[in-house]
Amino acid sequence: MTGWRRLTSPRPYALLASVAAGALLMSGCGVLPGVPGGSREPVTVMTWAPDTTAVGSVNMAGMTAMAQTYARWVNDKGGIGGHELRVLTCNDQDAAAGASKCARRAADEDVAAVVGSYSRYGRAVLAPLEAAGIPYIGGYGASADEFTSYLSYPVNGGQPALVAGNGEQLAANCSRVSLVRPDTLVGDTLPGLLDTGLSGGGRPASYDISTTEEATSYETEASRALRQAGDGCVTAVLGKGTETFFDSFRRLEPQDSDVRISSVLGSVGQGLVDRTGGADSPFEGALVTGWYPESGDARWNEMRGVIREYAFGDDRIDPTDAGVQTTWIAYTALEAVVEAMDRPDITAGGISISLNRGTEVDTGGLTPVLRWRFQDMIGTTAYGRIVNARVTFQVVRDGRLTAEKKGFVDVTEALLNSRSRG
Repeated sequence: MTGWRRLTSPRPYALLASVAAGALLMSGCGVLPGVPGGSREPVTVMTWAPDTTAVGSVNMAGMTAMAQTYARWVNDKGGIGGHELRVLTCNDQDAAAGASKCARRAADEDVAAVVGSYSRYGRAVLAPLEAAGIPYIGGYGASADEFTSYLSYPVNGGQPALVAGNGEQLAANCSRVSLVRPDTLVGDTLPGLLDTGLSGGGRPASYDISTTEEATSYETEASRALRQAGDGCVTAVLGKGTETFFDSFRRLEPQDSDVRISSVLGSVGQGLVDRTGGADSPFEGALVTGWYPESGDARWNEMRGVIREYAFGDDRIDPTDAGVQTTWIAYTALEAVVEAMDRPDITAGGISISLNRGTEVDTGGLTPVLRWRFQDMIGTTAYGRIVNARVTFQVVRDGRLTAEKKGFVDVTEALLNSRSRG
């Protein structure tokens, strides 16, 4: 679904849907395999993400496609605890108005949860969800509101954890660091996060370079970053502009330069490395901080198998993409909570209560075991809902993102120290 229109008369539609559903049940159709009598009510959820090619926009269509693929897979094996999983999708167009429409539609449809979604407009989506009492499970972490809303249940630490972790990763490799970041309110928080990670490794504060996110060239910023880093490192956190920045940087960099480049997941990923030349990419040797194990890790095998069998060749789904991976983890969390509830009907309020009381989510090692009790959260004003402040250190070798360090690195202390400094 690429958009939606408000029905002028929703009640007849609901009646027709009920009649159709009843006819299916009477005819013996619509009963999930392995579910005696199909007595449990379906669980309806929504996943939204931008699917647009507009200039300056973000396209995360793989997330909604992954949600639909997950539903086909889980329903083929009997649903979630006997409940058919119904997934509604919405395209927020990477715009505040579109995001708000998706959230209002979720409320109108009375969904049990919004799962594995992406929006840069946190207030626009979370305010309507809060009013309707709908939990937001496993958002991408693209907005600060996801880490403060009482109905948000994030599965990663978002950009704050990545940048704090990037500081720790660079501290082990770089004597000096230049940071290139957007000249925005969110961008203004990044130097403090990075510097906290650097200081933990005994390194000096970074040289801060703020700039626009969507420039066509970054030659001035690249020159400053190169000069200030010396023989250290340059890290850029510019979203889609990161590729443009490093293109400018590589053209200015002397052939005998020892400067290493770095970034975080979301600004640099396997897709970008592949698109820019693989082993011959300018990102070869780059240090990258991520949320999850590298995409080639065996812990992703189940997800890859599901994509192969149930995505039907949908080329929107890239198993190396952090959005697709986050959606998989978010639906894993939904499955865990629905099974733990073990009820004939699943409601939004019931899901929130179960999560608040400490339902555990085992993601097969893709994250630590997740739990959203009050005592599981890091408890700062800015990042109050973060329960997973662990990151992974990766490096681009032979054109592939691989583990630079085994296991997860906990950056909770860096997040806490960053806020206390600010």
